[in-house]
Amino acid sequence: MDNWWESFVLTFIPLFIVIDAIGNLPFVISLTYGMSHHERHRVIHIASVTAALIGLAFLFFGQFVLNVMGISVGAFAIAGGLILLVLSVRYMTSGRMVETVKEEMVAVVPIGTPLTVGPATITTLLLLVNQFPPYIVLVSFMVNVFLTWIIFLLSNHIARFMGQGGLKAISRVFSLLLTAIAVNMVIHGLDLLGIINIAD
Repeated sequence: MDNWWESFVLTFIPLFIVIDAIGNLPFVISLTYGMSHHERHRVIHIASVTAALIGLAFLFFGQFVLNVMGISVGAFAIAGGLILLVLSVRYMTSGRMVETVKEEMVAVVPIGTPLTVGPATITTLLLLVNQFPPYIVLVSFMVNVFLTWIIFLLSNHIARFMGQGGLKAISRVFSLLLTAIAVNMVIHGLDLLGIINIAD
């Protein structure tokens, strides 16, 4: 049981950081500004379902896609780590990871993807499922999606309580942690490819 909880924590925390529900609150608030209570909740419901479906698709079929394309997990880890590094540095310098496209249906794009489940989350899922039992990664991901759904539903209340300054501060901390995770992914990828040897 202790090992299960340890694995759950080790998979839950990276996913919580890369999904960054609190850091995405300003986007959710701005993109749903002016909507009625019913419309805002509908957007959040659709966004959460979209994020869950995309994440589950890569969780269960991502490895198959890599095998078909002849891409090793080590190479993907390095590429994913570099992508995460670019995204985190971009966020720390510009205040955003991706460009939003308001002409699209905001529930699916950009809230569902790529804000909630984007390159960072997909990369993390693929790497975690190669290090931990798939069912633990699945539970961690679905708990994160559920928490994200709750946080988004409470977006206006949380924003009023924390203020824009508080939201930005927490998001910056998550970005710094994401940078550390990105570097760790590159190192792990180099280890998988046998380029370096990480002592246990």
